[in-house]
Amino acid sequence: MIPAIEKKSLEEIKIFQEQKLAELLGYISGNSPFYKRLFDGQNIDISKVKTLEDLQFLPVTTKEDLQQYNDDFLCVPQYKIIDYASTSGTLGDPVTFGLTDSDLDRLAYNEAISFACAGISEGDVVQLMTTIDRKFMAGLAYFLGLRKLKVGVIRVGAGIPEMQWDSILKYNPSYLITVPSFLLKLIEYAEIHGINYNNSSIKGAICIGESLREQDFSMNILSKKITDKWNIKLYSTYASTEMSTAFTECEHGKGGHHHPELIIVEVLDENNMPVKNGETGELTFTTLGIEAMPLLRFKTGDIVQLHNEPCSCGRNTLRVGPVVGRKKQMIKYKGTTLYPPAMNDVLSSFDNIENHLIEISTNDLGTDEILIKIAVKNQTPEFLQEIKDHFRAKLRVTPKIEFASKEVLNPLVFNPMSRKPIRFFDYRNTI
Repeated sequence: MIPAIEKKSLEEIKIFQEQKLAELLGYISGNSPFYKRLFDGQNIDISKVKTLEDLQFLPVTTKEDLQQYNDDFLCVPQYKIIDYASTSGTLGDPVTFGLTDSDLDRLAYNEAISFACAGISEGDVVQLMTTIDRKFMAGLAYFLGLRKLKVGVIRVGAGIPEMQWDSILKYNPSYLITVPSFLLKLIEYAEIHGINYNNSSIKGAICIGESLREQDFSMNILSKKITDKWNIKLYSTYASTEMSTAFTECEHGKGGHHHPELIIVEVLDENNMPVKNGETGELTFTTLGIEAMPLLRFKTGDIVQLHNEPCSCGRNTLRVGPVVGRKKQMIKYKGTTLYPPAMNDVLSSFDNIENHLIEISTNDLGTDEILIKIAVKNQTPEFLQEIKDHFRAKLRVTPKIEFASKEVLNPLVFNPMSRKPIRFFDYRNTI
């Protein structure tokens, strides 16, 4: 199930997207109070935007715009809204997104072709290990996409390894949709309770929320720890509520594939200009085919690299590499630039660590200070020194690290009000 446009040449894809861009600009200039005001206020003549390169002459849209003018982005009357979703609010106040019936069809199509990219097909059974309530768009999207693929869905929800294994052993799903670190908990539960997980029905897992790969697409420590024990295929997927679109890996694991029918992608520098090929920058997108709340040049805050060479799977679309980090979470520490994923990766290499979180604050000199709190099975000064040495070897710096109990860390990391683990706490703005 590869859409025809994804096998076209890059030039054909570009021409297709430029036609869709013209349609979008006409639509939002006539229906979006926010974009009408923006275009009028800056005397923007959208008829002059002919190519994808012309996008750089248009203003960007930010998360702050969405938070401040949420309702002004709606392009349809309220009675047309079928579903209300909201962002997770990881980097600020949550934003509400309305979806029309047409938008839900688009969402289903997006996930269907994304799951097909990862090898899921009619006849498979998938265990959905994420929430579908709490205005969580992704959970609903997964269900709709799997339904469109004519795939069976077991809606178990998040957490509780015992319940997950009961369901796996009863219904024999072939794939899981989950946060990858939870797979380690499934393995641990299976080993304690004598479950032969390598003899189970599971062939693969679609992994959300956490990275599986290094920038060269090799497996990172987390994915190695999983696959060293459990012989399953892991697929990374990257998406957000704002884009209503997913970038999912194929079997070759070389980045998340772009769906040109659904979204235009740019990677921008600090001056909102496109970076050179092979350079990292902030992922910025323009949605196509959305009726209720389309977005133009929306800056995600995620730092990524694009890959343009054709993929062995037959798709010629660009691919989005693993997220380096979030722009707002960038840390300057002792002359070194760090992002939380790199620190998470270092900590994941230690089996003795049961949980951790990272706190960033501002010290008396006005510079960033890092405090990592870890819950471990066995506390020793030697182990603490081993972690510090590993940080120095991998990241060239050693942050402050202290022991904490699981009872203290677990409620913070696994906040019941959050859809995913929270390991990064930024106190720089409050000091």
